[in-house]
Amino acid sequence: MAVPQSQTISQSNYGLMLKSFLLWTGILTVCLLIAGFPIGILIVTVGSLLAMVLHEILPGSSLVMIVGSFTTVQLIGVMIVAAMLTLKGTHPSDVTWLPWLSGQSNPQNYSVYAACPLTCEVK
Repeated sequence: MAVPQSQTISQSNYGLMLKSFLLWTGILTVCLLIAGFPIGILIVTVGSLLAMVLHEILPGSSLVMIVGSFTTVQLIGVMIVAAMLTLKGTHPSDVTWLPWLSGQSNPQNYSVYAACPLTCEVK
C-alpha cells in the first residue's frame, strides 16, 4: 500500500508542531516557576486574601476554588502562549537564549574556582 507524498509531509508537519508545542509548554512552565517567582508571591498574596473573603460565603470550598482557578489560569496562559509561538513557526531551537536546546556549546563560559589563584600554577 503506497502512502501519498502529501499525506506523509502533513503528518511530519503535525509531528514537528506537536514537538514544538510540547517543548514550548515545558520551557514556559519552567520560566514561569523560576523567573516568575515575584509574580508568584503576588499571586499567593492575592489568592490568600480572596480565600479569606470567600471563606465567609463558601466555608468548605473557598480555598480549593481559588487555588484551582489560579492554577487553571496559569496553565491556560502557558498553553496559549505556547500555541501562539508554535503557530507562528518559532521553534525552541531557533531561539538564541536556548543554546543548550540546539546543541551549541558556549566556549566563553569556563569555571573559575576560588582556590584557583593559589593552586592553578602548582604542578
